Amino acid sequence: MSEKDLSISEMKKMQLELYEANKEKWNDMEPKAAKSHILFMIEEIGECISIIKKKGINAIMEDKDIRARFVEEITDVQNYYIEVLNRLKITPEEYSKAYIEKHNFNMHRSYEKDNKEKYNKKTF
Repeated sequence: MSEKDLSISEMKKMQLELYEANKEKWNDMEPKAAKSHILFMIEEIGECISIIKKKGINAIMEDKDIRARFVEEITDVQNYYIEVLNRLKITPEEYSKAYIEKHNFNMHRSYEKDNKEKYNKKTF
């Protein structure tokens, strides 16, 4: 496989190919299986955090072996994320639309104000 910038459609297709090759052993493709994949994704995020804690950001930026290990783990996060999209039948177009809308919202958002309001509320 050549080096390239993968699209959401391509990643979804690749994960479906992987699923087809392993469907006898893996969870079904039903929406209810998305929950398991979110939990697996969180586990992989934990592995990313572990590398950051144990090796540090500088090592990820400067040591090719540590960087390769980190990229491998962040790829596992992405794989489970795509599995969730597939199981919930979220299309690339649906996701892209939501992503663009959220980006546009965030471009005009005041994070300082939002956090001040969020964490200064007496909700406890």
